[in-house]
Amino acid sequence: MRHIFEKGSNPNKPTLLLLHGTGGTEQDLLPLAEIIDKEANILSVRGNVLENGMPRFFKRLAEGVFDEEDLIFRTKELNDFLDESAEKYDFDRKNIVAVGYSNGANIAASLMFHYQDALRGASLHHPMVPRRGIELPNLENKHVFISAGTNDPICPSQESEELHSLLEGAGATVEIHWENRGHQLTISEVRAAADWFKNL
Repeated sequence: MRHIFEKGSNPNKPTLLLLHGTGGTEQDLLPLAEIIDKEANILSVRGNVLENGMPRFFKRLAEGVFDEEDLIFRTKELNDFLDESAEKYDFDRKNIVAVGYSNGANIAASLMFHYQDALRGASLHHPMVPRRGIELPNLENKHVFISAGTNDPICPSQESEELHSLLEGAGATVEIHWENRGHQLTISEVRAAADWFKNL
């Protein structure tokens, strides 16, 4: 997978896994990492799927309708890539915190839905529920921050609330942050994510 890796100055900090939204690249969320933690490793990944020339992490059938088969395949692909990257770049595989926006937040949530130890935690900006009707792994000691817009036309507020309850039901510690905005990523929600990250 196309990616950027930047070694952090503090090896005890989590590695930040940056996952862009539809049409983004591995460059997009680098400024967020600066705000969240200047000392952490950064692993920023570009999605392997193209939709009308726009990179994504998995296919969809329509707006808000995921191609479940491809989602499962791409989630495994990303999890395997994290295994390989931890070995290649010599960072702690058990200490990865994802920072994902929109489509990137959805694949990060999918990692947690499918693999118990894929992530230590995740900062999910405007996520949806990746899959329904499956049993989640035990997510005790996992930490999740969800930021959502009350007027988000792409990701209705009930999606974020449902994701919150599913993750909590699996044992994760979940914090939800609301913005009176739409689907855009705001500086105030990134600062709220940075405050959450400090307490991990």
